[in-house]
Amino acid sequence: MDGRLVPSTPMRQAIARRMTESKQQAPHFYVATEIEMDAVAALIADENARDPNVRVTATAALVQSCGAALRAHPQLNRVWTADGLLEPDEINVGVAIALDEGLIAPALLGAGSLDLRETARALHDLVERARAKKLKPAELSDATFTLSNLGMFDVSSFTAIVTPPQVAILATGRSVPRLVPDGDGGARTAMLLTATLSADHRALDGADAALFLGTLKSSLEQPEWLLTNEGHLEEAKS
Repeated sequence: MDGRLVPSTPMRQAIARRMTESKQQAPHFYVATEIEMDAVAALIADENARDPNVRVTATAALVQSCGAALRAHPQLNRVWTADGLLEPDEINVGVAIALDEGLIAPALLGAGSLDLRETARALHDLVERARAKKLKPAELSDATFTLSNLGMFDVSSFTAIVTPPQVAILATGRSVPRLVPDGDGGARTAMLLTATLSADHRALDGADAALFLGTLKSSLEQPEWLLTNEGHLEEAKS
């Protein structure tokens, strides 16, 4: 075949190895839910109007909500080893970032203990240092779970490949308007986000994924707790 050979970069070769390893060794399964995002979008808008110096984004809210869901369901905050599942002391949410050379997912270390504005500030710093190639070694190696958010593109939903040795990854697209029941026999329009969890069936079962997504959904649909990172976890677990 005629054409031009485009050599693979070292980063692309590393991505190829890891993704091939994941699909060959980890039996994936997928669970999805729809989340109303109107309340969290209003909260984000209020926070940005109150203090525009730190731009709060939907990704920051998703990272923080992942942290809460992982606290409630620590079986998803584990990594696969030859000897068994290791449950780290920290919740380090990897955030997929597209660079010219390829996709990386550095860890926002200690993500489970931050409030919304702290998460937004830490996330902005992480993205800037990723683009400048100034990430710390632990940020490149110690993620315990990954969020891949394509909400800034015209993508409504997708599935992601688990990043080994993690056991789960969450994929989110943009929020889209849908009709939902209004509780009085009618319907109303809400902005719905499709969140799809990919999980390693060696480590997790469908119920684990469903409970995690239930907590994530509750934490985003009742988002006031995001401002303090306190007081919502028990309600979200129910």
